[in-house]
Amino acid sequence: LQNAELGKRAPRWIRDNEVTMCMKCKEPFNALTRRRHHCRACGHVVCWKCSDYKAHLEYDGNKLNKVCKDCYHVIIGCTDSEEKKKKGILEIESAEVSGNSVICSFLQYMEKSKPWQKAWCVIPKQEALVLYMYGAPQDVKALATIPLLGYAVDDTPRSADLPHSFKLTQSKSVHSFAADNEELKQKWLKVIHLAVKGETPECENELQVNS
Repeated sequence: LQNAELGKRAPRWIRDNEVTMCMKCKEPFNALTRRRHHCRACGHVVCWKCSDYKAHLEYDGNKLNKVCKDCYHVIIGCTDSEEKKKKGILEIESAEVSGNSVICSFLQYMEKSKPWQKAWCVIPKQEALVLYMYGAPQDVKALATIPLLGYAVDDTPRSADLPHSFKLTQSKSVHSFAADNEELKQKWLKVIHLAVKGETPECENELQVNS
């Protein structure tokens, strides 16, 4: 919602399973100390620390509701005096890049000998040579980024790998990915093969994958 509409209209609630961290302070959620709460003004999923504010919301008959710090300041008309800190490279919101991406989808990811884990992977149009990895599609901070330029692509899975997998290698760093099916794997490889050579795809729209 735009700032002017905060509290006047009910927000779209981000579902709990769409995030793995607080959308305000970026601390990871866990069952004991960081439970998920919803800001009643913007609908974001936040931790208890970031939802410890209350404001009167017009859409709810001006009743006091739990809101996040940012919405609280907007609704009571006090702008946060802290200047917005310059965002680090990882602090680009997933929804922001996924909505304007060359390709985005869930992939399984493995680094070194760690177990495979599911990651929301995005190559943004603005930075078509960088792969961003998020824990979930609405996370506000990436877990990691891989600048693809110069990587070698190996798309033949070994017996121990998942079936639709491929690897990116550069000197000692090896990143393994696996798609849910061969079609999705080929879509990713099409973009990655260009990116490792410093090229960007022309037909971005064909590559939107929202699975």
